[in-house]
Amino acid sequence: MFGYSMVQMVRSYADKLDKPLRNEILNLYKPFAKTPCFLHTKFENFLRSTKKLPIIVEFERDGYEDELQLLGNVVSKHSRNTVRHHFSRIHCCSAEVTPNGLTELLSDCGRIRRIYLNRKVRALLDAAVPSANARNVVRKGTVLTGKGVTVAVVDTGIYPHPDLEGRITSFVDFVNNRTEPYDDNGHGTHCAGDVAGNGLRSSGKYAGPAPEASLFGVKVLNKMGSGSLETIIQGVDWCIQHNEDVPEDPIHIISMSLGSTPQPYASENDDPMVKIVEEAWAAGITVCVAAGNEGPDSGTIASPGISSEVITVGALDDNNTDTTRDDDTVASFSSRGPTPYGVVKPDVLAPGVNIVSLRSPNSYLDKLQKSNRVDGDYFTLSGTSMATPICAGVAALMKQANPGAMPDQIKQMLISGADLWTDRDPNVYGAGYINAERSIPS
Repeated sequence: MFGYSMVQMVRSYADKLDKPLRNEILNLYKPFAKTPCFLHTKFENFLRSTKKLPIIVEFERDGYEDELQLLGNVVSKHSRNTVRHHFSRIHCCSAEVTPNGLTELLSDCGRIRRIYLNRKVRALLDAAVPSANARNVVRKGTVLTGKGVTVAVVDTGIYPHPDLEGRITSFVDFVNNRTEPYDDNGHGTHCAGDVAGNGLRSSGKYAGPAPEASLFGVKVLNKMGSGSLETIIQGVDWCIQHNEDVPEDPIHIISMSLGSTPQPYASENDDPMVKIVEEAWAAGITVCVAAGNEGPDSGTIASPGISSEVITVGALDDNNTDTTRDDDTVASFSSRGPTPYGVVKPDVLAPGVNIVSLRSPNSYLDKLQKSNRVDGDYFTLSGTSMATPICAGVAALMKQANPGAMPDQIKQMLISGADLWTDRDPNVYGAGYINAERSIPS
């Protein structure tokens, strides 16, 4: 097998190909086991010229534009090869290339830092809001509701639910390129309600912590709740660009209830998703991301939650009580730290078990889990996916109270204001249970 040309290419450029991409290429040889030997060369040549590999190419910072030109020249020489999108903030571009194109790309473009497989990324209020002490928080004589704050929900979309009427102020779709708000999966709508539902259809019972916040729907996951590195990077990059183009109407907070298994890179900043969320953070956008649902094992934090900068949110089970901490515990499914790079995570916990929020009628989840419907307009889900937008909603209250607060300040206030447990493990509980009252200075 080591005589095969694609294997030789993987061995020669192993330091520039991430592990999932190396595995993807080597897995192309699996059918060879059932193919007569005399056909192997012909079959390999066919694969080299026809099999499309979705990739993200990262270049060294110096000479980025020149390398893009070289890449374009290489791609143009091979059929079925295309350059898709440029992400200049992180010196990357997405492309589809055949093994032949990839081989030439590696040999001709000398300033390639790494090539990643454009791998899949997946989607990861009943008593929850009062449990987080996020209802009727008053500062300077004003009840905080998130008014004047915009939260971008980077997810499966947002259904225009009556509890969000007039507050989905922008919508962009990187999956189907539609322009009107919709959600064919249902996950994003639930998350939007976890942030900013106003409880209109439930007489206020199922309201999020920031019931007057504005929402941007950024659809990066498809009907099945699946996306890719490319769509996630597109979505976050769009948020950053929006703030540059429309500074008078900025996105203040990004909520991302999605993730993928982190890869064994030399550092967290070699991960493309970490790169893009930290760009948003540096641009002044507070980013809340899900820890993941791979608990109770340690070392299971998902990417981009492995970032040392963003706010990584684990899930707490409050046992449906909002007046006592005595029966509260971390949800068994909530991912634990440390990250592969030794960073303590999650940062905080928020309610994430049996959360009632907005229903997206006839969506994938709505049809799949009919028993989860509540009172016609609502839906029950559990996961760090639910905890994350609740945290984002609390962050919206903090931003309303302190408009000049930057992401690092909001993160520190959340951590400082969290309710602690005795003898807690920070890689399980983080700083503790989110508490809006304690996190917002008087």
